[in-house]
Amino acid sequence: MKSQLLNKLFATNAGVASLVLRVPVGIILAAHGSQKLFGWFGGYGLEGTGQWMASLGMTPGYLMALLAGSAEFFGGLALVLGLLTRPAALVAAFTMLMAILSVHISNGLFLANNGYEYALALMVALLTLAIQGSGRFSVDSKIAARLAR
Repeated sequence: MKSQLLNKLFATNAGVASLVLRVPVGIILAAHGSQKLFGWFGGYGLEGTGQWMASLGMTPGYLMALLAGSAEFFGGLALVLGLLTRPAALVAAFTMLMAILSVHISNGLFLANNGYEYALALMVALLTLAIQGSGRFSVDSKIAARLAR
């Protein structure tokens, strides 16, 4: 039972396409998460992001910033490595859904109006990775090969 669960977690039939998808998406997510957590790349850090989230009604703002920033930063790093890709992608996809519903949906589709198209594109890419797994060139693939022995 335990080995079946681990096999489902790490196994993948995807090839190199997952690598092509997960690395840039992971870099984008990690960069956005670092803005929220550390204030890097022009971000506001936990305090500023927390205040902004609280102003949107997402309270407690500091905790919401910590959760969103961690999902993006650590999930992005996991995607780049191809480590625990499915759970990382699902958590990050949920974060994108929350961004769409809480920030972008009222602005329409287009990014030029702060709409939801960018978050939607990331969410779809993340859901794709959650479905197909990390691919041949990943830590998950190495772990799955060891579990199969």
